[in-house]
Amino acid sequence: MSNPTFRTRISHIRKRKLSKKKLVRRGTPLSRRNNDEDCEAPLVGGPPLALFDLVGGGAAAAAAGAGPSSVPTASSSSTTSTHHHPPYHLRRKSPTHPVSPPASLGAVSVTDTPSTAASAGTAAVTAGLPSAASSNMPTLSPPIALTATASFCPSMLPARKRPRRTYSTGESSAVGLGCTYSTAAHYLLYELPDEVLLTIFSYLYERDLCHVAQVCKRFYTIANDNELWKNLYQSLYEYDLPLFNPAPCKFDFVQPEDCDYDNPWKESFKQLYHGVHVRPGHQKHVAKEVGRSVAYFDTIQAAFDYCDDAERPLILIHSGVYCGELIVIETNIAFIGAAPGNVAENVILERECESTVIFMEGAQRAYLGYVTIKFSPPSCTESMQHHKHYALEIQENSAPTIEHCIIRSFSHLGAAVSVSGSGAEPVIRYCEISDCENVGLIITDRAQGHYEDNEISRNALAGIWVKNYANPIMRRNHIHHGKDVGIFCFDGGQGYFEANDIHNNRIAGFEVKAQANPTVVRCEIHNGQTGGIYVHEHGMGQFIENKIHSNKYAGVWITSNSNPTIRRNEIYNGLQGGVYIFGDGRGLIEHNNIYGNALAGIQIRTNSDPIVRHNKIHDGQHGGIYVHEKGQGLIECNEVYANTLAGVWITTGSTPTLRRNRIHSGKQVGVYFYDNGHGLLEDNDIFNHLYSGVQIRTGSNPSIKRNKIWGGQNGGVLVYNGGLGVLEQNEIFDNAMAGVWIKTDSNPTLRRNKIFDGREAGICIFNGGKGVLEDNDIFRNAQAGVLISTQSHPTQSHPILRRNRIYDGLAAGIEITNNATATLENNHIFNNRFGGLCLASGVSPIQRGNKIFDNHDAVEKAVTSGQCLYKISSYTSFPMHDFYRCRTCNTTERNAICVNCIKTCHSSHVVEFIRHDRFFCDCGAGTLNNQCQLQGEPTQDTDTLYDSAAPIESQSLMAEV
Repeated sequence: MSNPTFRTRISHIRKRKLSKKKLVRRGTPLSRRNNDEDCEAPLVGGPPLALFDLVGGGAAAAAAGAGPSSVPTASSSSTTSTHHHPPYHLRRKSPTHPVSPPASLGAVSVTDTPSTAASAGTAAVTAGLPSAASSNMPTLSPPIALTATASFCPSMLPARKRPRRTYSTGESSAVGLGCTYSTAAHYLLYELPDEVLLTIFSYLYERDLCHVAQVCKRFYTIANDNELWKNLYQSLYEYDLPLFNPAPCKFDFVQPEDCDYDNPWKESFKQLYHGVHVRPGHQKHVAKEVGRSVAYFDTIQAAFDYCDDAERPLILIHSGVYCGELIVIETNIAFIGAAPGNVAENVILERECESTVIFMEGAQRAYLGYVTIKFSPPSCTESMQHHKHYALEIQENSAPTIEHCIIRSFSHLGAAVSVSGSGAEPVIRYCEISDCENVGLIITDRAQGHYEDNEISRNALAGIWVKNYANPIMRRNHIHHGKDVGIFCFDGGQGYFEANDIHNNRIAGFEVKAQANPTVVRCEIHNGQTGGIYVHEHGMGQFIENKIHSNKYAGVWITSNSNPTIRRNEIYNGLQGGVYIFGDGRGLIEHNNIYGNALAGIQIRTNSDPIVRHNKIHDGQHGGIYVHEKGQGLIECNEVYANTLAGVWITTGSTPTLRRNRIHSGKQVGVYFYDNGHGLLEDNDIFNHLYSGVQIRTGSNPSIKRNKIWGGQNGGVLVYNGGLGVLEQNEIFDNAMAGVWIKTDSNPTLRRNKIFDGREAGICIFNGGKGVLEDNDIFRNAQAGVLISTQSHPTQSHPILRRNRIYDGLAAGIEITNNATATLENNHIFNNRFGGLCLASGVSPIQRGNKIFDNHDAVEKAVTSGQCLYKISSYTSFPMHDFYRCRTCNTTERNAICVNCIKTCHSSHVVEFIRHDRFFCDCGAGTLNNQCQLQGEPTQDTDTLYDSAAPIESQSLMAEV
């Protein structure tokens, strides 16, 4: 038989368990409340008894750990709502029935009034204390008071457990307590204006504010107010904008309106909250920051030591100047400035010896941002070792991220930033490296890294050095106003440079030497005080799709056995030349657009031998391509046009090769060889120049093959002043004057050319001109196919013509006049209008094996028919016949009268025979006083001068770059 006492205890325990199960089952609908109960507080985690006793005055019971009998039970009636529109639209009308106190305090009879609720609730909330009904209650912090007061709500219990409208008790003190509690909770949840809650919440720190947000939806909404968190955020971090950490080693400020978060300030707070703060003198305020869990330090080193074991160490350095601290980083830690306004300007790290900040091996994902880094050595330390003089030093096997920093060094040695050693691969972006007394950034000893969007300016030496096989990637940097070169690659330096803006540097924008081989793509290099790009002393490099313009000297300089590639660039508006290759320079210059430069678009001199192809070289204020002083080069497939002087100049012992170029529309000569200029001109199209297409003079001896030379306003080819040259298989046509001029002791060789459709003679040989003309086809020219004359030159013109076909001319086939002579061998002369071979008085050429046939002899026919010879020639051609003057009419030496006009118009005049020569009749032209009786048409006398305008000397000869 069992012990009755034992059975009673078991029964009691079972009842307690059953009661708990029922309570849980009946409490289940709390998770499915209707919309009217959305703002009611959820059940608070943890022991509800303690919260309640603190509010209701049962402090002793809470301290003693009260039993289950203290759990509140009550019942409630239905609630109604009225229209009320606070800022958050979440407030609800209070329930229509009064709320009872917990049963553990005894039943009381309660009739609530608005004054009671308001006074009790206001006292409890604003003071952070319970009602005055209990004088010995403990003082609560605002968040605990709010949470405790709001935690108990009758609607939180199952319907069967909600309190009734009235209670009765004999303890008056319990009546006061119950009314105070229910009224405060009711007022706090339903009636207290949002603005008041905002004001109350503004006194809370972030952790307490998050606790309050867990009370109910209304508190959650108000506690997430943007201005509330903005004030909290700025009091801790000092930033004007929220700063986000979206990825490792990346911190970005974002305008709140551009942010995807509902509360960007709170989100930023959350992302940065694990950081520790360096804020000198702020530790004394920590005790007052209840509800905040933040570590403050007076020095960067102290914060650094504290973060040794942190998983994601972050140090926020607040406003101030931090002098003398040696910052050596070997771990993946993040340092970031924290200040209002321009953050970097207000957080300054400065040292006077060694380096200010050093990243060493192990700092693979370290971060430094939004600070100023200065190195300011006193003058007595200027003799210290070069490699220690840096504001920022990044050593081998480290890859930190440096961004949004201002970096300056006032040392005359070293640089502001040094990146050296294999495995040194930093990311440096959005930094300002300026006003340094030496180099801005040095990358050396096989270092690499990414350098993007930096401002590098006003440095005493180069903005950037890349040397010793370093291979960085540099994009979108602004490198300008340096007192030396912008970027200097040397001693095997490499790198990829893209979309950088490089301008106004005192020397070149980009300099390459000593086996350096960078790749420079889509940069703008302009307004250099010397030049744009300078490649020398065996330098190399690829310069692709850059804009190179407005530089004081040449846009690109290549010299001293250097061999870069210059491809698809725009090189324009230089104050001197476009590309200048000299001193044994090489290089591949292709697909560039070179225009508007003050001197030559491309200049090649002093044994330089580049490849120049597929370029457009145009609208220069000087010539297109200028090759001189033994310059060489392969120049092919270029379009050279609309230049002020010659399209191509070749002079002083130069021997370039020009193939398949289009050289046209120049304001002077197409291709100009002078002063012993040589070279090969092959398969080019040369047309529409204001002067002749090709000029050869003063000892020049080029080889000109398979070219089309046409549309010249002063002839096709002009060889004069001792010029030489071999012209083979060219098509020379449609030129305004002679197709080929040979004059003043020149002696070229012409073989297998087609010279046709000229608007004057095909070939003119004047003033001591010589030459060998072999196997040419000369046809359809407006005047003589070949005209040979000496005029007043002391040397007799004496060319050699062999095996030429001269036909279909609109005048004579060959005319020889003015005491000139020629050797004519095995030529075929036929179908010419004025005859095959016309010889002036006193001319006796050497003739062998010529065939002269089927010519029209229009002059003899006109004489026979009694016509004035002007009728068949006008003033554009000069038929050869007897030449008279009329003394009666006082004709001058410049006038001539044909034989029929002498017989008819001047029949009774005193006349004299001058000679048999080429002329047109001035009587028929109407230039004499007597009217021509053979019905000549009066027209203006215009003598054609067989000469070409002298080429203008290049300004390059006087002002070479």
